Amino acid sequence: MSEITVAITLASRRWRAALPGAKAVAEAAARAALKRVYRGRVPAGGVELSLVLGDDPMVRGLNRQWRGQDRPTNVLSFATGERPRAERPLLLGDVVLAYETVRRESLEQMKPLADHLAHLVTHGVLHLVGYDHEAASEARRMETLERRILAELGVPDPYGARAGADV
Repeated sequence: MSEITVAITLASRRWRAALPGAKAVAEAAARAALKRVYRGRVPAGGVELSLVLGDDPMVRGLNRQWRGQDRPTNVLSFATGERPRAERPLLLGDVVLAYETVRRESLEQMKPLADHLAHLVTHGVLHLVGYDHEAASEARRMETLERRILAELGVPDPYGARAGADV
């Protein structure tokens, strides 16, 4: 199978303090999502993506600049829209997470921070490869796939309670 490369930047030290294994959790979720999406058929040149474990000010700035929303959110995805080319890796894009928002949501939803991080990384990666949740049918399809990926990682259904979802 072709290679999956996940570059992770720890842009906020708060991730490491609250969840020492944050990078490992994020990488495992990204790889699981891509393996499920590609079903063993990763493009010949491989795929690459970037994960940034950031904070609310970083995500607020990105959200304001690129989406016109002056507030932080839990996860942002920036897909490149590239097409696969055999001679080089397919660059999928960037997924950026905001520590304070993700932490607050995990507490409000009474979920372990690691589980919520895995869910949001999975969600963000699915956006990179074209999944969306604007229409109800798209949301059901995306949520079903998220549940399957997270189950493979041992993470309970994130939509079980439905309360407080901001993805």
